Amino acid sequence: MKRKYPSAILLAILGMMLPAWADERPNILLAIGDDISWEHMGAYGSEFVDTPTFDNLAATGALFNNAYCSAPGCSPSRAALLTGKHIWEIEEAGTHAANFPKHLQVYPELLEAEGYVPGYTGKPWGPGRLTERDRNPAGPAFNNRTMKSVPASGISDKDYAANFADFLAQRPEGKPFVFWFGAHEAHRVFEQGSGYKNGIEADEVVVPGFLPSNELAREDVADYGLEIEWFDSHLGRMLEQLKAIGELENTIVVVTADNGMAFPRAKANNYEYGVHMPLIISWGEGISAKGRSIDDFVSLIDLAPTFLEAAGVDIPSEMSGRSLMPLLQSKSEGMIDPTRNYVLSGRERHTHAREGNLGYPIRALHTAKYNYIRNWHPERLPTGIEYKDVDGSPSHSLMLGDMDSELSQLAYGPRPAEELYDQVEDPYCLENLALNPEYKPILEQLGTRLEEALRKGGDPRILGYGDVFDSYPRYSSTRDYPGFQTSGKYNPEYVERTLKQMKALGISNPAYEARVKQNESEPGRGPSKR
Repeated sequence: MKRKYPSAILLAILGMMLPAWADERPNILLAIGDDISWEHMGAYGSEFVDTPTFDNLAATGALFNNAYCSAPGCSPSRAALLTGKHIWEIEEAGTHAANFPKHLQVYPELLEAEGYVPGYTGKPWGPGRLTERDRNPAGPAFNNRTMKSVPASGISDKDYAANFADFLAQRPEGKPFVFWFGAHEAHRVFEQGSGYKNGIEADEVVVPGFLPSNELAREDVADYGLEIEWFDSHLGRMLEQLKAIGELENTIVVVTADNGMAFPRAKANNYEYGVHMPLIISWGEGISAKGRSIDDFVSLIDLAPTFLEAAGVDIPSEMSGRSLMPLLQSKSEGMIDPTRNYVLSGRERHTHAREGNLGYPIRALHTAKYNYIRNWHPERLPTGIEYKDVDGSPSHSLMLGDMDSELSQLAYGPRPAEELYDQVEDPYCLENLALNPEYKPILEQLGTRLEEALRKGGDPRILGYGDVFDSYPRYSSTRDYPGFQTSGKYNPEYVERTLKQMKALGISNPAYEARVKQNESEPGRGPSKR
């Protein structure tokens, strides 16, 4: 494919010949919301959430109907996006609140090495501990500006747009930038009743079918909608700033989210509302035909190679993501690349909610028709002891109060090793077709396809040393559950099991062993009290 911009080597040569302002490489602005499912943007048909910025970008860019994150939790999803690799390919960074190994390459640093100016405001990669890095993988922080007032107590007072203005003001003249706008919205907690108080109409709110259809759940969804609107409004202010300085047309604007809405059976789950993401890309003349709707299945790990290719920077061979440039340069709509007919997702630990600080490992394959899910340890509780692997909310409390209901059992009850959903007929993923013998051929076909993809990607779960994921430390708080619980420490039992598994398989990972050894000499933080 012909590049729109010169190679990195040619750009370096031209840089010695031309003034600084002559660098024509595109700027990159990634706007990533927190806990937002794809359906809740106006361009996707939502009527109760007002997102004029997102919707206007749909008219000037490309709207992706089948974009998925690599994991339904913030820290691993963001790490996957930054590295262009799936969560099972990025070691500790692929689980929640661990560390981010230094050897992992991230697109902001690769672009910075080629002359781009990086920065972020709001929420970058995290939560976790940067034990080997001197700054966040998203870049240096710009978070000094705050708002005097916000529409609800659950909304951050960071003035994201003003912080972006500070970033632009300190950027060397003519240098292209790569900026990460990570809104804290729509992360819990929400101010109850804030959606209605700020103009969201109750009769327009659509409650997803995996939640009870009552007024409390409706109010909770409305409060979530208000936070999405706040995210959209700050992005609008940022685009006005770029327009004012004449750089909007030469800026790749990407709007998405890290994982799905913070409700039971959505966030931290690999069902549609946990991993199906909003995604729009707008880029002046860099997009061949504007206002297109694209049905190809894409992953957020495709963004890193897209940014690199657009900037004329070589894409590391280790990246599993595939550049979206062919789709952006196409004039077609609908399904463009027939090879993009599925996407993968997964999860490991989300919160500390199980004995021994263990996770609930999942791998999933998503197609236009089916969602196939493999639960690697179905004997574990999917939402943990006391159902703590679900964000606290009025909806959560409501469902816990009626554990005999079918919806509560689906959200919190044990799950079989395999799940299969017809996401066309059953978008809320309520009827597990894996239990129906008639779907056995489809189950086997998708299961084989998933295993082949995971083996190709070197997933420890499929290769036979999956205990490595349960050995990783958690630097956020722990609870007084039985077994290993020390915050910030590798789990010695699972380290030992991992090393034995790798030895039996003939696998060597000196970097992992070095991190474990270093961690053994560091003091643990001990169990935290509830």
